Amino acid sequence: MNEYEIEPVKGLPEELPAGEHMTWQGSPDWRSMARRTFRVQQFGLYFAVLIGAHQVIHYSGGGDVAGGIASLAWQAGLGLFTLALLSGLAWLFARSTVYTITNKRVVLRFGVAIPMMINLPFDRMHAADLRAFNDGSGDIALRLEDGERISYWALWPHARPWSMSPVIPMLRNVPDATRVAGELAAAVAAHRDDVRTNAAVSVSKPTRQPDSRELEQAGALA
Repeated sequence: MNEYEIEPVKGLPEELPAGEHMTWQGSPDWRSMARRTFRVQQFGLYFAVLIGAHQVIHYSGGGDVAGGIASLAWQAGLGLFTLALLSGLAWLFARSTVYTITNKRVVLRFGVAIPMMINLPFDRMHAADLRAFNDGSGDIALRLEDGERISYWALWPHARPWSMSPVIPMLRNVPDATRVAGELAAAVAAHRDDVRTNAAVSVSKPTRQPDSRELEQAGALA
């Protein structure tokens, strides 16, 4: 992982060497990142519960209507500002991120203020796992061979949550994730002859409304 200033090719700090070519390039879907990485929906529910509870306490204690409306206005305004801020951060992170798959490696370019780049050669990968969501986006986790060390905080949010030992790089909230995972599997299989592909599909229990259920698909390259 290193910083760089010049980008002769989008998403790459240098021209690709002879014999290497790009097979896919893309960026995170910012709406998916807002929902699943920055948890905008959960924060919205949190603020709604707090505001509702405050209104109940206010009126049950004999509070007047004017006071209730005033508190509702500033609390709702604060909540909306926070959600807008989180959504803006998701947009910035998605806009500044470029994921690249070549026939030899995966390259992550990211960083809102300071551009960072990390090279993940296929020869150093142990497995790749896909988690696909019902909107077509998904996360692709890239598990590295033992001994590879990456800073979790320098890599965030492009790392599997709460996995710090080892740190697992991820392509977060990738649009059309199933197709991208297929592109990655094909590129790795063409590069290495010790690859096998496993796939298992399961649907998470419907604890929320049908339009927010997530389809989880796990695939492995080992």
